[in-house]
Amino acid sequence: MFHKKFLNRFTFGQLTIAVVVAYLAYSIFSLVMNPSSVVAIVNIVISGFLMTLTVIDLNQTKHTIRKNYPIFARFRYMFESIRPEMRQYFWEGELDGKPFNRRERSIVYQRAKNEKQTVSFGMQDDPNRIGYEWASHSVYPKHVNDTNFRVNIGSDLCTQPYSASIYNISAMSYGALSKRAITALNEGAKIGNFAHNTGEGGISQYHRSGGDLIWQIGTGYFGCRNEKGFFDDNLFEERANYPEVKMIEIKLSQGAKPGHGGLLPAEKNTEEIAKIRSIVPHTTVHSPSGHTAFSTPTELIHFIEKLRKLSNGKPVGFKICIGRKDEFTAIIKAMVETGIYPDFITVDGAEGGTGAAPLEFIDYMGMALNDALVFANKTLIENGLRDNIKLLASGRIISAFDIAKAMALGADACYSARGMMFALGCIQALQCDSGHCPVGIATQDEQLYSALNVTDKRKRVANFHANTMKALGEFISACGYEKPVEIDPKTFHKRVDHGVNKSFQEMYFGELDTRKKA
Repeated sequence: MFHKKFLNRFTFGQLTIAVVVAYLAYSIFSLVMNPSSVVAIVNIVISGFLMTLTVIDLNQTKHTIRKNYPIFARFRYMFESIRPEMRQYFWEGELDGKPFNRRERSIVYQRAKNEKQTVSFGMQDDPNRIGYEWASHSVYPKHVNDTNFRVNIGSDLCTQPYSASIYNISAMSYGALSKRAITALNEGAKIGNFAHNTGEGGISQYHRSGGDLIWQIGTGYFGCRNEKGFFDDNLFEERANYPEVKMIEIKLSQGAKPGHGGLLPAEKNTEEIAKIRSIVPHTTVHSPSGHTAFSTPTELIHFIEKLRKLSNGKPVGFKICIGRKDEFTAIIKAMVETGIYPDFITVDGAEGGTGAAPLEFIDYMGMALNDALVFANKTLIENGLRDNIKLLASGRIISAFDIAKAMALGADACYSARGMMFALGCIQALQCDSGHCPVGIATQDEQLYSALNVTDKRKRVANFHANTMKALGEFISACGYEKPVEIDPKTFHKRVDHGVNKSFQEMYFGELDTRKKA
């Protein structure tokens, strides 16, 4: 009873001061008694440091917990700061990590390094859980020799169609990623003969390292804007006709933050970045949430036609995270009415990634990729445009199963951003928005990105692509197919209730024939 009454008489802060003062007094006394004692000197330094922290904590007004529990409260912030690493390294299960679990990350690392690409003992997922997806194999498997899977993108309105790999690097700008990361990605794309999307930040010199480019045009029109921020025909025409630019992609919205414009702070707007983006250096630049070059479906369609002409007939398309279905349908109807249509549409799922976005946008905005792909595919088929327009899919696609599933739902080709980042060495530290990416990928800190070895990482990017295509060949052959274009939604199934499985054909398409034109 005595100790409880004693503790109730004093605050934790007062007790902390008493203990630290006693420690400091003891240290001083020890030094007086033995002036040559190293231990006494060390104790004085430590006790003095603790006293300083105690005074700081008691006098600051920002953190209540530090004021009430000086020194000790600091341990809370320290443990909280390393919580993600502790969870990932020690307590996270193979299937627990988000947005990518350890099993998914590991297969990318293995394929990028050309190491073993197998797992042992048995499946770790639960095939009886609701939501489990699987593919039905054939007792008559095919044999696929050539896994350089490609698709021709370019409608009859296009004069420079592009033979694209069915798996490419998704949009990531220089600025969001370091110069070395961009260079490694582009050189990896060159080695593996697949395409690299520039992101909306414009075409940098690091994008021009030999790989094929898909130039993305966002709402800020970076690289093709005038001084007032509006689209500039001449600048676009000049850069769209770079030989490495193979396609043009208009970004309407992005899965991780649809309807949300970006912000380039003045401190990040260097002379180099400004030149790439055609903006004034050292100024804060806002990307509008919407485009200024068009504001209606018909205007969008005519803008597509304009870009196709300015680029001398290169494939032009748009990227969209579908939200309101009626708006997407209105765009398709405008194509039917005008007879003008894009060469491709990139469907970005709400599960897509970003360097930074508000939580409300990342977690609660936009349609998931499966639903969006199905809706876009059905809408194009119903309007007689499916054979003219290719569908590209983006959003958490890193394995052969992911690619095959997307193609079963309607995709002709796929993008990957975070998969390619894993190939570069990303450890999912979740620090993309801090500028302190520990592996030098999502940062402009030279001390961090200088450690990224372009020669090594470009090989890993190429390896990851090649080995994923090889895995896709093995996967579709086991399902009885020789080419990805043959993949049928009847092959894929999902457990929708206890003891109830449905094929993708039953779930999404019914009697609708979704077979693609080879």
